Amino acid sequence: MTQALDFRDECNALHALLRNVDDAGWNQPTQFKGWTFNDVLGHLYLFDHAATLTLQEPAAFAGFMRDIRGSAARGQTMLEYTRAWHGDSGGPALLSRWRECCEEVARLYSTADPARRVAWAGPEMSVRSCISARQMETWAHGQALFDALGQTREEKDRIKNIAIMGINTFAWTFANRGADVPPIKPFVQLSSPSGAIWEWNEPNTELLVEGTAVDFCRVVTQTRNVRDTNLRLRGETALRWMADAQCFAGPPQRPPAPGTRFAAALQRG
Repeated sequence: MTQALDFRDECNALHALLRNVDDAGWNQPTQFKGWTFNDVLGHLYLFDHAATLTLQEPAAFAGFMRDIRGSAARGQTMLEYTRAWHGDSGGPALLSRWRECCEEVARLYSTADPARRVAWAGPEMSVRSCISARQMETWAHGQALFDALGQTREEKDRIKNIAIMGINTFAWTFANRGADVPPIKPFVQLSSPSGAIWEWNEPNTELLVEGTAVDFCRVVTQTRNVRDTNLRLRGETALRWMADAQCFAGPPQRPPAPGTRFAAALQRG
């Protein structure tokens, strides 16, 4: 399953960024809710571990989710739970454990039936969707780390998996907010990192989202406000969608305010 290989490559790109972070850097806050590098990586590690459980040990995954929900009922935040889960591990030790887990996830999912259904925190989903979601989260949370280090990620066409998630969650973005789902979807035309053109929905010059796939993925994963991108939008539906786009599960989340997520080096420049 190629999505598993894309996940592996996404993890490798993030590992290459983090392997030279010094000890002090691991406690550096990011622009994502003030989470530190350890917090971001610990969160990824926790749910990559969950991805192995739901595929191999469904009963263990159910217990894992009960534990998380129980901690929430006791007033513990997800971040506090994650910190307790990986214990004192941080920095290079956490990076090593996460990397081993990523490799195991990629290996397991690469030979799994893509159509098989697996449990998750929300509704169950296909194995293909599960591993694509892991790539999406790695890419999205990784953006905060690239930004903090003032680095520009070398994007690859594997982000098409993330763009597809953004396309497929058009209705979800509205329904999750209790709004009526618009009857006509905007035409989406994106240029890929390699220069290929990706298109979705019926051509429509009056209802359009156009630009780079990277900008689109940043908006649907809420790592950038749409105003901080070069996406070209036409039509009220396109404007409303991109203002609230959310390709991940959970209650409605607001995108970052304009100008609050950026590469640190750009600020210095």
